[in-house]
Amino acid sequence: MIGNKYLEELFNYPDEDTSINQLLEFLKYKDPNFICSLKNDYVNLDLCNHDEIRYLTIASGLIDYYFQIHKLEMPKWVRDKRLQFHRPYYHIKRINDFEKFKLQVESPSPFRRRNTYFDLDAIVRV
Repeated sequence: MIGNKYLEELFNYPDEDTSINQLLEFLKYKDPNFICSLKNDYVNLDLCNHDEIRYLTIASGLIDYYFQIHKLEMPKWVRDKRLQFHRPYYHIKRINDFEKFKLQVESPSPFRRRNTYFDLDAIVRV
């Protein structure tokens, strides 16, 4: 049980790519209700199952990244040490080994810290 209604709904989307896109929309446009919920609707990682932790690890990298860009106060749960992968996670469908290495070197710290990697051009919202 994630505990945050927005993140719970995003987690329950049938398609993860659609869920991530919706999360990016909330973050890019600083949706006030969503931003407020991240701070006030505490995410209790102790109550989350493996799949929820996996999703929150991906989401927390994006949240951390956008909160830094927008200079927003970071919710404490976002930087919990449990929200990281042991092996690199690439949210890119087709990627070769060189591109993987490049992402690991060039990605901002919110992604490297969690071992999650995104094409930064792909997560920019128009």
